[in-house]
Amino acid sequence: MGESPHSPLVSICIVNWNTREELRYCLRSLLDHPGIRIANEIIVVDNGSPDGSPATVAREFPGVKLIANEKNEGYARANNQAIEASRGDFIFLLNPDTRVLEGAVERLAAFLQVRPEAAGAAPMLISPDGPTQRSVRSFPTPAALWFDALGLARLFRRFPFLSRYRMLFWDQQDMREVDQPMASALMLRRKALEQVGFFDERFSLFFNDVDMCYRLKQAGWKIYYLPDAVVVHTGGASTRQVREFALRESHRSLVDFYRKHYAGKVCWASYWATVWGARAGLALRLLALRLMRTRSVNKG
Repeated sequence: MGESPHSPLVSICIVNWNTREELRYCLRSLLDHPGIRIANEIIVVDNGSPDGSPATVAREFPGVKLIANEKNEGYARANNQAIEASRGDFIFLLNPDTRVLEGAVERLAAFLQVRPEAAGAAPMLISPDGPTQRSVRSFPTPAALWFDALGLARLFRRFPFLSRYRMLFWDQQDMREVDQPMASALMLRRKALEQVGFFDERFSLFFNDVDMCYRLKQAGWKIYYLPDAVVVHTGGASTRQVREFALRESHRSLVDFYRKHYAGKVCWASYWATVWGARAGLALRLLALRLMRTRSVNKG
């Protein structure tokens, strides 16, 4: 890409927790592409994995910059560590349960180079068996969440006003400006991050990417989705190991996001209805999870 090896164009930042095999495949997918090997740096922050991930990275991928935390510092803090250690003009946030297809990193970086108004660009995420994942949402406004929770979004999926939270009206096959792509694979401009600040560490596991995108958009930056850059994404490799904790964190983070960005800015009835709706939703999902576990134990 014409950059000095001392000043990489792209820094690829991966946060890992207890997903050694997925991380190995992810790193191999990156290092299989000569362009990436020459022009970019790869940083792995391991959050105290007990499965030997740090030793595997050090032994099998000596060119990768490894930061091995003694304990799980959380996704937001670990990403901040990676960003702080990076040198690239663009930061490519990447989950370990991904495989980057050839040309994806170069396409995202080339797009950001010619779009100075863009803070970020996200690739298409596909499942290992091929289908496109729904990896882009709008911001979770009270109306958008309630339309989704009441089932109106799915019933009237062709109507953008009603299905806008999960963007069910869109097949994700065309390039467009978006609100919040998943940070499972998201390239961000360092200049934009330095303007608005890195990840808010109050959102340790979830909604840190939503908060980041929201702050970028509020500052006047744009974020785009590019379907011609493709990343294979398994999904949930870490959170499946702590499912109940992940459920609690997801709903707590949603409430914290509302407290940070919507308190005093939307109708108080709408605000509190959404907050208590999220808490009720958490209770129902936890109950369903425990019933599933009970049935599984009884069958065993």
